[in-house]
Amino acid sequence: MAGETTSPRTLLPGLLLFLVHSNLLISTAATSVALSTIILAALPVDPVALFIVFAVTLFVYSFNRITDLAEDEKNVPERAAFVRQYGWLLLAIGAASYLGATAVAIFQGISGAPAMILPLVVAVLYSVVGLKRILLVKNLLVGLSWGAIPLGVGVYYGELLTVDILFLFGFVTAALTIAAVVFDIKDIEGDRREGIRSVPVVVGPRRTRQFSVLGCLALGIVVSGAILTGIVHLQYLLLLPFVGYMIGYSLVATRDRTPLFYGFVIDSEHIWLAVLLACWELLV
Repeated sequence: MAGETTSPRTLLPGLLLFLVHSNLLISTAATSVALSTIILAALPVDPVALFIVFAVTLFVYSFNRITDLAEDEKNVPERAAFVRQYGWLLLAIGAASYLGATAVAIFQGISGAPAMILPLVVAVLYSVVGLKRILLVKNLLVGLSWGAIPLGVGVYYGELLTVDILFLFGFVTAALTIAAVVFDIKDIEGDRREGIRSVPVVVGPRRTRQFSVLGCLALGIVVSGAILTGIVHLQYLLLLPFVGYMIGYSLVATRDRTPLFYGFVIDSEHIWLAVLLACWELLV
């Protein structure tokens, strides 16, 4: 109607959905993993390192949205519609950013610059070759891809084989593998139709939630043990509220949760961790 204005009540969800569908949120989350690693490993913050992570993630997920369009038509129709309208533009932006990040890595003489090809290889293996169809392989591939972020930070700063970097590689890999399993709960129908043997398709949503909570508890025990034995420093205690957050969304994840639950509540988990760590740094 004429003169009708957009209500803040609809504006905020619309903005959040745009951030989710455009992959800006997930790219920010990946950048937050890099920032958390830098903080916990007591390294100086370098905007170039953060830009590289953001650019690579934007490309990989934009590529994945195009290749997964058939599944999203059933699983996430709103995202599929968004991708049909803007997907190729976002992929072009992501590809340009990826190439720019690669050029920066080469120009700066970073020893691990040749490894910039790996995200593209992983994206092709995941979506084109079809490794995502194998039980747990897709989740482990996601976990290892995100676990590679702390490793990349280690390479960038020349600190690859330190305890902090290696511990965070394991932590992030485990956390993202669990998150990817929970995320598959919303995709049961589409995955079953496409022949993808995800954990929720095989064991059902209830057992998936139970296994995910057990995985989170095990992760919390490992973190606590590493702190108590002095393997990592006390600041790692801040990983425990993060694990609690994971348990929370694992318990309430169901097939009928909205895209904002999966795309915002789950995908933004590492943003909240980075904010918590940054606040700790400023206040302590």
